[in-house]
Amino acid sequence: MKTILNTKYVKKLLFSLFLSGMTLGFAQEAETAESTPKFKLSGSIDAYYRANLNSANSGANYSAPGSSFANLPGFALGMANVIASYEGEKVGFVGDLVFGPRGTDAIFASPMYSLTGNIVNQLYVYWNVSDHVTLTFGNFNTFLGYEVISPVANFNYSTSYLFSYGPFSHTGLKADFDLGSDWSLMLAVMNPTDLTEFNPNGKYAYGAQLGYSGQFLNFLADDGAFEIDYTGGFDLSESFYLGINAAYFDGADDTGFAGVALYPQYQTSENFTIGLRGEYFAETENFGAIGTGVADSSVLALTLTGSATIGDLIIKPELRLDSASDDAFLDSDGQPMDNLASFVVAAVYGF
Repeated sequence: MKTILNTKYVKKLLFSLFLSGMTLGFAQEAETAESTPKFKLSGSIDAYYRANLNSANSGANYSAPGSSFANLPGFALGMANVIASYEGEKVGFVGDLVFGPRGTDAIFASPMYSLTGNIVNQLYVYWNVSDHVTLTFGNFNTFLGYEVISPVANFNYSTSYLFSYGPFSHTGLKADFDLGSDWSLMLAVMNPTDLTEFNPNGKYAYGAQLGYSGQFLNFLADDGAFEIDYTGGFDLSESFYLGINAAYFDGADDTGFAGVALYPQYQTSENFTIGLRGEYFAETENFGAIGTGVADSSVLALTLTGSATIGDLIIKPELRLDSASDDAFLDSDGQPMDNLASFVVAAVYGF
């Protein structure tokens, strides 16, 4: 009888060890899977059709808003954006390449040295020093402003004046700090703004960002010029969102700009959202952003955009009215006028 009891005990012990080994093996596999670096390929492709409603759509009298991107007549190309990233437990990289008119406009200061410098949108490595500190080294898109270069991440397809005349990209070293309780801090030292391939003059720009619960106060100082920028937004209900961007730029040559943009967006269904960008933008002296050639010009730009999703495809029809304080556009007969009405429909595929 004793022998039988011992046999049962041995069987139970072996079975328990077997289950423990399986559990340990699964846990090790899961831990290994979580810690294994992950390679990812993502990006976007976009194209659009644009037409003026009160101006010529070709030739010398053709007009477009003074903001970046989506300014070409008829059927036009945006860009192909291909992003390769490698994410490890502590370190990783991002290589972000752009091809096409939108990409060329975004990397306007390149090539400075390399013949292929104008296709590099971002190129950086990062190190998660701890759970609360990340260092990023290389070329990265700016931390200022509400809008970005990628058409996938913007609600409106055309861009604001604030985005167009703030910085696009930086090359340097930045440190991000998670301060806890929804607070964050970023500090950066960088080449002069938008000079991303190398430093041609030995001068440096300095940046800082203080964040709290999705609201960000940004600061950039660059060779006597500086910019202060607020970017944020609020979910006013499950369907209604309000984004906000305000900025003030003071150039070293006594020119600059200031402006504010509001982005109310209402989701009418799972696949459709409608939104308005209302922006007021004013330049000091003859900054030249609006294109009037008159000092201290300003513009009120209203952009109504619909966003319909079909799987990974986004269709964006858009009506835009730019009304300037002085003549900034031409009518069909080539006569100066102070306002421009235009229509855009864009197709954006993100992968």
